[in-house]
Amino acid sequence: MNVFDYVVVNIEGDYANLRRIDNVDEELKLVARALLPEEITEGTKLHYEYMEYTII
Repeated sequence: MNVFDYVVVNIEGDYANLRRIDNVDEELKLVARALLPEEITEGTKLHYEYMEYTII
């Protein structure tokens, strides 16, 4: 089971770049905004578990 915490680095149209909070050296993860909560903005912290993103 993968459980990660992310921060939204930037939003580019229909996609958002996420950075893992516990491993800042890892590459950014590009995620479709349709998979993320609607109310995200740059700097929003997200929790990923069971293939779902929720705001922390």
